[in-house]
Amino acid sequence: MLKKRLKFSLKGLKLLDPSKHFIDYGVLIPVLMLACFGVLMVYSASYYSAGIAYGNSFFFAGKQLGGLALGVCALIGCYFVNHKALCKLKIPALVVGFVFLLMVFIPGIGIESYGAKRWIGFGTFSFQASEIAKFCFVLFAAGYMAERKDDMGKIKGVLPVLMMGGLMCLLILAEPNLSITLCVGIVMLIMLFVGGMKLKHFAILSVPLAALVPVLIITEPYRLKRLMAFLDPWSSPQAEGFQLIQSLYSLGGGGWFGVGLFNSRQKYSFLPFSESDFIFSIIGEEFGLIGCGLLLLVFGMLIYSGYRIALNSSTRFGCYLATGITSIIAVQVLINVAVVTGSIPPTGLPLPFISAGSTSLVVFMAAVGVLLNIARQNKNTDPFLYPKQQFINLKKKAPRK
Repeated sequence: MLKKRLKFSLKGLKLLDPSKHFIDYGVLIPVLMLACFGVLMVYSASYYSAGIAYGNSFFFAGKQLGGLALGVCALIGCYFVNHKALCKLKIPALVVGFVFLLMVFIPGIGIESYGAKRWIGFGTFSFQASEIAKFCFVLFAAGYMAERKDDMGKIKGVLPVLMMGGLMCLLILAEPNLSITLCVGIVMLIMLFVGGMKLKHFAILSVPLAALVPVLIITEPYRLKRLMAFLDPWSSPQAEGFQLIQSLYSLGGGGWFGVGLFNSRQKYSFLPFSESDFIFSIIGEEFGLIGCGLLLLVFGMLIYSGYRIALNSSTRFGCYLATGITSIIAVQVLINVAVVTGSIPPTGLPLPFISAGSTSLVVFMAAVGVLLNIARQNKNTDPFLYPKQQFINLKKKAPRK
């Protein structure tokens, strides 16, 4: 009887074997810290406006907490799915991404808010199509480049990625959603560079892209107004420049150490979208420059760990997929912080894991689950995590004297 129990216990220990269920805590811990901090900050930034608009100060915080619970489940589920099998889904994933982007234009399904059609709704359930589509594109690009690795130095090799990425950018731009368009475009270029696209092809591509920017601004009057507000927000303090001015007041009011948690003044109907696109401004007001610096440090740890996983990937597909996932996080953080600080013209883009939005939180955490699975496959090849194991492997491979 004792022997049977001992054998059963040993089998249980095998399930917890770190060699089989390795977790890269350099990714997991920052993500959980950011997501939990996001729920706290969504409540802090929204309890006043939610109480007025919905009669429930926990309205946005409750949805964010629900998104966190679903996100944790998605992370765990994706962690146990072998990322190598995802390569076979590159075409279906791309099709799903395009279908979602087209559905936002179907009356009765697409939801319009503030003049933009970015959401798909079924009853009380809704989600933002572009949040899913951008990761679908990353999966397609990673799978395609891994299979056509020898053609990536040629125009014909990179053309399918450019065409699919360009088409996706056009659909997102038609919503309109310039911020996600920029995010997808930049991530596409990063992935092509990592995949082996030559610099001369980048130079050729940069000419039409540079010419396209002023055209996009001129063709839409609201973009031109936003550009003017960026150049001189105080020329229209009650119109286009209002949000940027209030964001700067919020950041400036925080000083070095902030006014304290829940003590922000700008969230009292002064700063629009304080719980979503401009939540970094509220963080700056409540925690100051030091708090913002610590938050960006945590993001930096996550981004560093993501690129380290890509660098040490045992397969090209894993490398490209980890690069794409990490690049989306990095690009969104940079654009969001640049917007709220007035470094680039204002455009709406959520801060990953922090801003209010269940769709964004669930999708990002699912992507982190894939990233952790890639790290799980890399566990014996990463010298940062296993320097002793690397030394043993090198010693075994060394020629005998």
